[in-house]
Amino acid sequence: MPELPEVETIRRSLQDKIKGKTLTGVEVFLEKIVKGVELNHLDAKLNGKKITRLDRRGKYLIIHLSGGLAIVIHLRMTGQLLYCSPEQEKAKHTHVVFHLDDERQLRFVDQRQFGKVELVSSKELGTVSGLKTLGVEPLSDDFTRELFKKELRNKRTKIKSLLLDQTFIAGIGNIYADEALFRAMINPERVASALNAREVSRLYLSIKEVLIEGIENRGTSIKDYIDGDGLQGTNQGNLRVYGRDGEQCVKCGRIIERIIVGGRSSHFCPKCQKK
Repeated sequence: MPELPEVETIRRSLQDKIKGKTLTGVEVFLEKIVKGVELNHLDAKLNGKKITRLDRRGKYLIIHLSGGLAIVIHLRMTGQLLYCSPEQEKAKHTHVVFHLDDERQLRFVDQRQFGKVELVSSKELGTVSGLKTLGVEPLSDDFTRELFKKELRNKRTKIKSLLLDQTFIAGIGNIYADEALFRAMINPERVASALNAREVSRLYLSIKEVLIEGIENRGTSIKDYIDGDGLQGTNQGNLRVYGRDGEQCVKCGRIIERIIVGGRSSHFCPKCQKK
């Protein structure tokens, strides 16, 4: 699933291309992808609306439109949002196509069909399922070391599971949780409230570091992720534990292990990240 760095990269690759453009029509090829509006009304609601800006919140993209409307897009596991020419061959799993007045298209592609495209009033963004319960943005000024320490204090869950909880921190998924825990030298099965002040500080900094690094490298392309231009990221070359089970740790040489924590795969070094 695209995580914060991947979704932010998509936003940055698209914002200058689509901002100020006007929607001239929309085609839907898979009905279940579209939420919040009857399909026979969708084209009428969107036709003539101007794109005013493209935002990101956690793993969600939000296309703001004139007339007080917004399109909320969640890519889920395999979703892609691509800026294309009409002549470009449509990918097999293209489910929604937005037509723009610059004679280009914005295409939503999703092989697994878990993503969604939802039309809402801008005033109702705070009521959108999933979006309304998101936790703090980890790269915002609101995410302070003091807040992080305070929030961990009473959390009896395992730290890996907590980092994946979108109501706790928005945008972190399996890749960047594993990488942050490795850099902070914290075992993924540690109980969050048991971390000492030094460990909390290390983890706080590591979260920011891996996310910023991921954005600078335009995301991690392992399977399906590409940006709005169809280009892969390069951050996969910087991964130190994620997906490297059976390989040697870059720090100590021990073999990276893979375990299941809270139903999710977790990669870690048993020496650098002791229990």
